[in-house]
Amino acid sequence: MRVITPLLLLMLICSAEPRKGPRSKDGERGPAGKLKGKVRGRNRAGVMRRQTQECTEYTEAGEKYLDCQGRQLSSVMPNWPRDIQHLLLARNKFKVLRDNMFANFPQLKTLDLQQNAIFMVEDNAFSGLSRLKILLLQHNNLKSVSEEVLLPMPRLNYLRIYDNPWSCQCPLDSLVRTLQVPSNRNLGNYAKCAEPASLKGEKLKTLKVDLLCAEEAQVEGGEDPPAKIPPIKKKPEAMSLCRAHYFPQPRMDCSNKNLSHIPSEMPSEMHKIDLSRNGIKHLRPKQFLLSKDLKVLNLSSNNLQQIDTAAFSGLLHLHNLDLSNNSLRYFQYGVLEDLYFLRTLLLDNNPWTCDYNIHYLVYWLKLHPGVSYRGLLCSHPAEFRGWRVEDYVKTYNGECPIDKQTDGIDNEAAEHGGSENEVQGVMGEMAEGQGELLPQPIKKKEPSPFEIIRLS
Repeated sequence: MRVITPLLLLMLICSAEPRKGPRSKDGERGPAGKLKGKVRGRNRAGVMRRQTQECTEYTEAGEKYLDCQGRQLSSVMPNWPRDIQHLLLARNKFKVLRDNMFANFPQLKTLDLQQNAIFMVEDNAFSGLSRLKILLLQHNNLKSVSEEVLLPMPRLNYLRIYDNPWSCQCPLDSLVRTLQVPSNRNLGNYAKCAEPASLKGEKLKTLKVDLLCAEEAQVEGGEDPPAKIPPIKKKPEAMSLCRAHYFPQPRMDCSNKNLSHIPSEMPSEMHKIDLSRNGIKHLRPKQFLLSKDLKVLNLSSNNLQQIDTAAFSGLLHLHNLDLSNNSLRYFQYGVLEDLYFLRTLLLDNNPWTCDYNIHYLVYWLKLHPGVSYRGLLCSHPAEFRGWRVEDYVKTYNGECPIDKQTDGIDNEAAEHGGSENEVQGVMGEMAEGQGELLPQPIKKKEPSPFEIIRLS
C-alpha cells in the first residue's frame, strides 16, 4: 500500500476548492470576483466608446475612430459619422473601390483597407480625402493601379501596398514612376512584381521602369520593336486633362492647361469649372449639356472670338459667368437664353463693336435687371471708342424727325444722293435763272429745329 505524502495531500485539497463564478453580461464576476460592475477598457482615461450599428466609434487622444474591422462589409454605409478621422476596415470583403466612395469623410487621416479582396481601384475612389496621411492596402488582390488614384491625397505620407499580385506591365508604368520619386520614400515599400515571370520578385521601388513595356514592344519573329503605341484612353477626356476636387464642393480645375477646346464629358456633379488661361477660341453648342449642377463657369483669359447659340444649353442653374479678357465683339442672337438664373456676368477687356449686332446683348441685360455686369464698353468704331454700349444703343435708337412733304424735284434730288439743303439750293438757283417760268413750292419750307447727322 502506497503512502500519500503531505505534498500530494495538499494538492488534492486545493483542487477541491470551489472555483470563482463566471462573468455576467454586464462585466460582473461570481461571488468571489473582484471586477464586479467594471468592463475592461470602459473607464480607461481618454477613451470614450459607443456603438454605431455594426461598428464601434470611439475617441482617443482627441481623435475620432470608427472601427469596422472583421464585419463582413463590402461597401461603405451611408449612416457612418462624417467627422471621423480614422476609419478601420481591415478583414472585410471589399472587392472594388468605386469613384467617390469615401467622399463623405473629408476629415480622414487614416484609412485601413488591408486584408480584404480588393482587385480594382477606380481613379477617383479617394476623391475628397485631401487630409489623408496613411493608406493601408496590403494583403489584397491588386494587379494594376493608375497613379491618378493618389492625386486627391496631397498629404499622403505612408502607403502600404505589399502582398498584392502586381502585374509589372505597361498599365503600371505611371504608378511605379510616382513611387520612385525621391520625396515619396514611404510610398509602396516592399511591394513586388508577381508577373511577368521575367520580373517576378522585383521591387516596385527599384524596378527599371523601361522594362515595364519591354515585352509588349517585342514582335514575334525577332523583328525590331515598333514605336510605342499610346494606350487607348479609358477615362473621359475631362478627367484626364483636368483635376477634380470634391471638398468642400465639387469643382473641376482646367485652368492653364493649354486647351484649345472644351474637354468632352464634363462630370455632371461639378458646381464650379475653371477653364481660364487657355487658348479656347470657339464655344460650340451643347458642350456643357451634362453639367446641370454647374453654378460658376470661368472662361476668362482665353482667346474667345465666337459663342454659338445654345453654347450654354443645360446651364439652368448657372449663377456666375466670367468672359473677361477675351476677343469677343458681340453675342449672336439667343446665346444667353438658357441662363435663367444668372446673377453675375463679367465682360471686361473685350473689343466690343458698337453696331447693330451688339443690340441683342444690351436688350437681354435690360430684360434681366437682376444680372450684375461690368466691362461693356465700345472699342470699335473709333468715334464710339470708350462709350458705354448702353449709351450707344440709346443714340442709335433716338427718335428721328418727320420730314415734311416737298414736290417732285425734292424727291428726284434725294434719289441722286442730295441732302435736304442741297435740294433747296438747286431750287433757288433754278428760280433765279428762269424767273417766273419755274413753279414755286406750294408752301415755303420752314427750317427744321433738328440737326441730322448721318453716320457711316
